[in-house]
Amino acid sequence: MTIEILKSKIHRATVTQANLNYIGSISIDENLMDAANLIEFEKVQVVNINNGERLETYVIKAERGSGVISLNGAAARKASVGDLVIIAGFAQMEFGEAKKFRPAIVFPDANNQIS
Repeated sequence: MTIEILKSKIHRATVTQANLNYIGSISIDENLMDAANLIEFEKVQVVNINNGERLETYVIKAERGSGVISLNGAAARKASVGDLVIIAGFAQMEFGEAKKFRPAIVFPDANNQIS
């Protein structure tokens, strides 16, 4: 039996851009991606703390150290610059493996940098 569990989480990142005229996805500072164990094109869930919106999209790299969190394309309608979001990635694992697994959880500062 496999179950789906939390693999990666960026908790309370600040949206820096909402770019409606883009093909889609969420752009994330590559430093945050590395710290949260996320890879480019990975499916993630984005939860907007300010308005309760939830969406699924995929990750693309933003410039390392830039602090960028940009909702792109249709997702840009779900957040405003300055909103706080939770970005979560999930993985399917065998039940026994999942019981021992610990997700990578990142708590960025107000500028989306890792302290």
